[in-house]
Amino acid sequence: MNTDGAETETHEESGSGEFSKGWAILLAGVLGVMCGASPIPFNVIGFTAEPLQAEFGWSQTQILLPITIFGVLASLLAPVFGWMADRFGVRPVALWSLAAFGAAFAAISLTPTANEPQTLYIYYGFWVVVGFVGIGSTPVTWSRAINLWFYKNRGLALGILLMGTSLAAMIVPRVAVEIIGAYGWRTMFAVVGTFPIAALIVAFFLFREPRPDERPKAIKSDTGNLTGVTLGSALTNYRFWLIWVSIALIAGAFGGAFINMPTMLRLRGVDVETAATVMGILGIGIFAGRLITGALLDRFWQGFVAFPLLCLPAISAWLLLGDTMPFGFAALAGFLLGFAAGAESDLIAYLTGRYFGMANYGKIYGMLYMPFGLFSAASPVVYAQVFDRTGSYDSILQISIFMFIGGGALLLLLGRYPQSFPEVEASSPAQPNSDMEPA
Repeated sequence: MNTDGAETETHEESGSGEFSKGWAILLAGVLGVMCGASPIPFNVIGFTAEPLQAEFGWSQTQILLPITIFGVLASLLAPVFGWMADRFGVRPVALWSLAAFGAAFAAISLTPTANEPQTLYIYYGFWVVVGFVGIGSTPVTWSRAINLWFYKNRGLALGILLMGTSLAAMIVPRVAVEIIGAYGWRTMFAVVGTFPIAALIVAFFLFREPRPDERPKAIKSDTGNLTGVTLGSALTNYRFWLIWVSIALIAGAFGGAFINMPTMLRLRGVDVETAATVMGILGIGIFAGRLITGALLDRFWQGFVAFPLLCLPAISAWLLLGDTMPFGFAALAGFLLGFAAGAESDLIAYLTGRYFGMANYGKIYGMLYMPFGLFSAASPVVYAQVFDRTGSYDSILQISIFMFIGGGALLLLLGRYPQSFPEVEASSPAQPNSDMEPA
């Protein structure tokens, strides 16, 4: 018995057992992230600009405002959904949110066809609902479960989890373009709205949080409770605000470049099919950024990893300046922009767990997701306003170069990871239940 126990402990401490125990949960999480509210709205709205402009005559700013509405609502609700995941468990929050998000996104297809002033507000109203219900299907919830299953390989596991957004970037724009071209933008919303339902079915059978005895030893006390700081303690810690401002700068520069990328490319003579290819390459960049960043975080201090990687999109912004865009430059700009986006999303989840512990992970992650959501949401409209007023994106791209570099540099000031956290009484997220959980 003792020999077996020693072997089990060694196996766990090496981290080699984490993937054997958590692979199914990780797979379900990848699909949940891919089909959730984090990537899907951002991957389709840029391709609705031309058909909505043609049908209703709306401006670029009016067309992109829904992503701001969605992002602001989602960001403000992120701490609430994070608290619910801490309190009730990830599984019910994520599954219900996937179902509601899919239904709400598909409902955008019901926007009236009449070209009247109220049509725009009805369209916005559908996006309000998406913002209210969708945030539980984002990494705010899924990453909590992965952090509870993995410690030694946490960076890589989070990179694989968040690979879902890169898969969405590689697949969803192509699907959106094909459907819009063949059947129109309304059908596109209806079809893409079925993606979350497919992920829901997989997650229902595979996804759960670990039991206390399945959690890595490093994230719990001797009594089995999770360790970590309270939200109040995190808010008084300078590290929290360094991370917050860094996220805000990177998201503020990235969001507008990402959403307006199809229009930027079109202005430089790139056709819509090629633009969709570039967005797919951007997705490959996110994919690579997720995995490489995650693997590096498991081996090196985050500052040595984060700063150089978060400077890459400054090169993308520089490439996007000017009047012409050869395909090679467009592809490189898309790849580097995506690579850094993959790195940033990994970092939010990883830094939350390493600097603040797991006891109140959902609430703290939700607060750190807030600048990501808010500035990602506001940024496309800022970019669009600059374009509507000047006919060019160059001035905002020049500013974004400094935002990317500054955001990365702030993470160099965080210092070493804490070696331990205080014990926190179990807040009783619902434990696995034979009636609710898969076998």
